[in-house]
Amino acid sequence: MTDRPYYAPTGGLPPQTQIATDRAMFTEAYAVIPKGCFSDIVTSLLPFWERARFWVMARPLSGFAETFSQYIGEVQPGGGSDRPETDPRAQAVLFVVKGYLTLTLAGEPREMGPGGYAYIPAGTEWRLHNHGAEPARFHWVRKAYQPVEGLAAPAPFVTNEAEIAPTPMPDTDGRWATTRFVDPGDLRHDMQVNIVTFQPGAVIPFAETHVMEHGLYVLEGKAVYRLNQDWVEVEAGDFMWLRAFCPQACYAGGPGPFRYLLYKDVNRHMAL
Repeated sequence: MTDRPYYAPTGGLPPQTQIATDRAMFTEAYAVIPKGCFSDIVTSLLPFWERARFWVMARPLSGFAETFSQYIGEVQPGGGSDRPETDPRAQAVLFVVKGYLTLTLAGEPREMGPGGYAYIPAGTEWRLHNHGAEPARFHWVRKAYQPVEGLAAPAPFVTNEAEIAPTPMPDTDGRWATTRFVDPGDLRHDMQVNIVTFQPGAVIPFAETHVMEHGLYVLEGKAVYRLNQDWVEVEAGDFMWLRAFCPQACYAGGPGPFRYLLYKDVNRHMAL
């Protein structure tokens, strides 16, 4: 089990005295949802879930990012679901940021605490429950799986960030590293959800411009992030949503590491 800090929203409402000016923005190329937007009144309820609510951060939008949805779920003690997914096409990644959850996958219960990561293939039966005494919060990334003739479907697995050594980017002395939960060369997978870590002062020193869509949730720290032609200051609890080809770069700031959970679509031909 990891002892790293992971930011998790708690809801609530801002006071009536708070001004409405905020860092939230939605553009043609990217969106920023600051941590202050995760209030009680923007949560969603989902079928067959009990004592649970969800902050929906991303969903497919025509002309924007089209491949995935991403939620933060909050499950109260005694809550959960025996039928969490209603779309047989949907594969899932779960990442726990607060509390403990019991994932039953292929009939086997697995306890997941902070840093816990699970990949669930499309069409797999699974259940998720909070048997603890405190609320649990987790990320849920969903994508319709794109099968390819001649490639087997990926298998389910459960792990924890603490069990995986980060891979440093070349020529960075380990100041920029990625915790990869799936081998990048495993073409069975059509999405990856990783953790990217920058030590204070580390940078993405060029404008990354690529076909992959991104969801970036800041788990820890703060940075100045380039999104298209804008530099935006972000901190733990903020979410960034990038469409394909949106340029991005980064300067990590603050006294500690800057870390985010990163979604991207990979390993498939472009639909024509």
